[in-house]
Amino acid sequence: TLSERILFYTGKIHEIHEVRGKDGVGAVMDSMDLEREKGITIQSAATYAMWGDYNINLIDTPGHVDFTIEVERALRVLDGAILVLCSVSGVQSQSITVDRQMKRYRVPRIAFVNKMDRSGANYDRVAGQLKEKLGHHAVKLQYPIGAEDRFQGLVDLISMKAYYFDGESGETVREEAIPADMLDEAKLRREEMLEGVANVDDELGEAFLMDAASITEEQLRAAIRRATIALKMTPVMCGS
Repeated sequence: TLSERILFYTGKIHEIHEVRGKDGVGAVMDSMDLEREKGITIQSAATYAMWGDYNINLIDTPGHVDFTIEVERALRVLDGAILVLCSVSGVQSQSITVDRQMKRYRVPRIAFVNKMDRSGANYDRVAGQLKEKLGHHAVKLQYPIGAEDRFQGLVDLISMKAYYFDGESGETVREEAIPADMLDEAKLRREEMLEGVANVDDELGEAFLMDAASITEEQLRAAIRRATIALKMTPVMCGS
C-alpha cells in the first residue's frame, strides 16, 4: 500500500489501486497472481521514482512473517528503510522481528506512523513504544494536526510550517502558517526535537549549547541526516 502511494505521489502511476483491490487490478508492486489474491507481498519487488531532483530506488519487501527470508535478502543491499507502524496498534510482533533484522544488517531507518485517521490513533504513544520496546532514540520531526476523524494535516517542526493535503487523493499539497492555537505546542515540540538531535550529533550539540535560536534549517537537516545514517537516532513521521 505504501509503495503504491509513493509511486502515485511521485507521478510514476496515475491512479491508486488497493492491495486487495475490489477492481481486480491490485497494487503495482504485487505482480504475482497469488499476491493479488491474498492481498500480501510474497516476493520483494524493486522500482524507482523521482522526487524533485532525487532518484529513489524502492524495494517493497513482504511484511508477512512466513516470508522473513525475503526481507533478509533485501536488507543486505539497502541504504535505508522505512519502518511502517500503525498509529493504533503501534509496535507489533512483526515490527520487532524486522527491527532485529535491520539492526543486524545495520540499516538506518525512518519510522512512519501510519493510519492517523483511524479511531484510537496516537502518534506520541507509538513514538514512545519505539523507545521502550525497540530501544530506539526516537525523535519526532512532525506533529499531527488533530487525530482520528479530525486528522487534517501535519506540522513540519524543521521548517515550522503546516501542511494540508487537498484533492481527491491528497495530491495537492498546501503549505500554510501553523494554526495560532497550535503554535505554542509546536514551539515546545521543536525544542524537544532540537534537543533530541543535539544529544546524538556533536556538531549540532555545540550549536545548541551556544545559541539554540540561531540554528538554521540547513544545519538541522544535515545533523538529522548524519545521526540517522550513523544509526544514532530514528526520525519519526506520521500521516495516513
